[in-house]
Amino acid sequence: MVRDTASHCRSGISWQSLPDPVVREKLATGEKGLTSQEAAARILEFGKNELPESKKASVFTIFLSQFKSPLIYVLIAAALLSWFLDHLTDTAFITVVILVNAVIGTIQEWKAEQSAKALQQLFRITAVVTRDGHEVRIPAEELVPGDLVYLEAGTRVPADLRITQVADCSIDESVLTGESVPVTKKVTILPEEIPVSDQENMAFAGTTVVRGICRGFIVNTGICTEVGKIAVAVADTTLSKPPLIIRMEKFSQHIAVAVLIATAFLGIIAVYQGMAIIDVFFFAVALAVSAIPEGLPVALTVVLSIAAYRMSGRHVIVRKMTAVESLGSCTLIASDKTGTLTMNEQTAHVVLLPGRDSFQVTGTGYTGEGIIHTEKGDHLSESDLHHVQRLCHIATLCSEAQLEKTDEGWHHSGDPVDVAFLALAHKSGLDTSLIQKSVERPLFIPFEADRRYSAAGFTDSTGDRFGIKGAAEAVLPHCIRMRTQAGDEEVDQTLLLAKAEELAVSGYRVLAVAEAVSPGIPEDPIKTGLPPLVLLGYIGFIDPVRPDARESVESCQKAGVTVVMVTGDHPATALAIAKTLGIANTQDQVLTGMEIDALGSVDIPEFFDLVQKARVFARVTPVQKLSIVDALIRMGHFVAVTGDGVNDAPALRRAHIGVAMGSGTDIAKDNAAMIITDDRFSSIVAGIEEGRFAYDNIRKVTYLLVSTGAAEVILFTCSLIAHLPLPLLAVQLLWLNLVTNGIQHVGLAFEPGEKGAMNRPPRPPTQGIFNRLMIGQILVSSVIMGLIGFIAWYYMISIGVEENTARNLAVLLFVLLENVHVFNCRSEYVSAFRMPLSRNLFLVGSVIAAQVIHQVAMHIPILQDVLCLQPVSLTQWGVLLAAACVIVVVMELFKVIWPRVDKTE
Repeated sequence: MVRDTASHCRSGISWQSLPDPVVREKLATGEKGLTSQEAAARILEFGKNELPESKKASVFTIFLSQFKSPLIYVLIAAALLSWFLDHLTDTAFITVVILVNAVIGTIQEWKAEQSAKALQQLFRITAVVTRDGHEVRIPAEELVPGDLVYLEAGTRVPADLRITQVADCSIDESVLTGESVPVTKKVTILPEEIPVSDQENMAFAGTTVVRGICRGFIVNTGICTEVGKIAVAVADTTLSKPPLIIRMEKFSQHIAVAVLIATAFLGIIAVYQGMAIIDVFFFAVALAVSAIPEGLPVALTVVLSIAAYRMSGRHVIVRKMTAVESLGSCTLIASDKTGTLTMNEQTAHVVLLPGRDSFQVTGTGYTGEGIIHTEKGDHLSESDLHHVQRLCHIATLCSEAQLEKTDEGWHHSGDPVDVAFLALAHKSGLDTSLIQKSVERPLFIPFEADRRYSAAGFTDSTGDRFGIKGAAEAVLPHCIRMRTQAGDEEVDQTLLLAKAEELAVSGYRVLAVAEAVSPGIPEDPIKTGLPPLVLLGYIGFIDPVRPDARESVESCQKAGVTVVMVTGDHPATALAIAKTLGIANTQDQVLTGMEIDALGSVDIPEFFDLVQKARVFARVTPVQKLSIVDALIRMGHFVAVTGDGVNDAPALRRAHIGVAMGSGTDIAKDNAAMIITDDRFSSIVAGIEEGRFAYDNIRKVTYLLVSTGAAEVILFTCSLIAHLPLPLLAVQLLWLNLVTNGIQHVGLAFEPGEKGAMNRPPRPPTQGIFNRLMIGQILVSSVIMGLIGFIAWYYMISIGVEENTARNLAVLLFVLLENVHVFNCRSEYVSAFRMPLSRNLFLVGSVIAAQVIHQVAMHIPILQDVLCLQPVSLTQWGVLLAAACVIVVVMELFKVIWPRVDKTE
């Protein structure tokens, strides 16, 4: 045979559409598999069967990344200017600030990365393969195209393979397609153009066999697999810039321009007044140091670190600190359905017996905890319970799964639907383990896709019997009778099919259970046909929503965050779940993958119109999900995308905020900004709340630092106009901005969230930090503090106080102003006197510490020399404190008056 194996992943071969002999010919293989020599040659040709691991950032790389901040660029420029003017103390101060910021950020991101470190289990498995005519177990990375692989229940599929033999095999492909129901595999030939989710004769890398066995030839390995293609697509996906970075870039640009303009303008005035050029340079440096909020990078890092720590307590691991605030900016969540909004556990929810109203089943998941009751909530009558138990008895014997309760809890194995049947049986009062052990079962017909049912012949207390469970449309045609309260009656096929369709439209997966009308076990019902049956009833299965999901969706909607569902599941199932959660109400809010394909292009206005109207996206492929996310972003939304599967990775990377599930695949986690450890949608909502708290604290810290810095600029400007000497030295300004105020802004970063954060709409991502309220409160507070400082400076100089002594008192005055003003900054809306100190004892401690440190500096000789400080009397300290308290009175009045003046806030 001539091998035709070159570049399989680029050849466009539709393996599912080829006859078996052609598959073998193209792969140059057969029933004896490959020889060891041929396998070794193909390893060299195709490479190992593994995905390239994403390069993990080293500690040094993370450290360097901390310098990629617009504010850091401004600080570096200030440090260089100070060094150029030989102000080495100033240079050292600023350099220390930059390094402290980098160290804090590095520690936080490294810890987060360690918490989120993936296990890379996708291909680190073994596989049973036929080599040299013998079955051997080898590491999965040694597999090559052409290998014949054996798969059984519980094993992970190691590569993409074309199935050639199958025995009752079902594979869970949810990580790849988003489908919650396992796919039954069969040997067949399929059309060339068919989605991955419908390729019944293929098994794909990363999926898991949940039932049965199969064999197949490997057709693609590594990056050539469907998983590999997604990994490549992920690498090519553009990353979105976090809103905090966007806002800080704007803020830094504004600060830099303002500093340059103010420095140039005041420098010109100084020269005009006759100040020496060298003195103008020193004045410019002092002015730049006062205007630039040097402590802001450290403050932001501390705020985000604290928020990341708080998020971890609410089951959210943050991999990039800028993502903390990003969730607070979210305007739309595109959520996966299976496992996030739902439990990812098939559960019997409805039991419908012929001629009776439906019964409801409580409890979720693969446990026997729950009861069966009428629609009114009443217990079943003895007759109804007997009929339900008979149905469950038959279903148990037609299943291969196991479900039992141990001291550690409930344990299960086997097909999810079979396990769900056993859970229903336990809820009806049966012991499924006892039934399976005590009842002889000489005949068993496993479920296959062609038949769409499983059946069993057994001997129980009623004698030899034959039972069946399967799809309603497969079982009902063989039913001539139906079991009602009055006994077995003639079946009404039309009515029963309508009932099944009604349940299906409501999102249920409907299965029917029946038993043979006559006693006895047929010899070969597959060949001779099923015997006449009596229908016992229908069971409606559904992947139930998480208990807290609806409340969480409502919280999002109340907070102005739109929630949409993006799933690979059936439209009817998706809509039913969406209705339960309050995401969608009508069919016209559902957009399917087929409808997207029918448009021909995702770059036309019609596509954007459909995306804007839709709230449920069903049966979508990974590429379509990426297009949907891209469209939502282009429509102006700030998008968070949730996902756990390989199929979600491209969209997770493209979104502003990628949110992976803790139980998800490594590829999903590697491309997410944060990970939800408990897989709950409610944790995402908690993350949004913490993100809003973080942004509020960023505003508070910015308010504190910018207002005190602006007050220093006003002090300098007034002094220059009044022909007074420089009121503060550059090193004293750095002491104020980085040490005394630096300690306080760390305390302010610990401020707990204020009530009402989730009752207001999200901020537009383009909105800067400086809205009307921020500008107003900074202007008022900085002018008042600047004037207080200038009046004190003017008074001291005019009465003949020695310049250095007056400067020492001016520094202390500004330390006290900072000590007092920080309490104004605790809330932009609420009076400082209505904010209990007990809410943030860390802030109280930081204010005391800032004052103590400054007092110590005034008494230690080395700091006295460096900072030009000296001790003051208690009387002087008390007078300056009284002057500083004026700012509290003014800002209390501001908080009362501002809401009446500005109705937009």
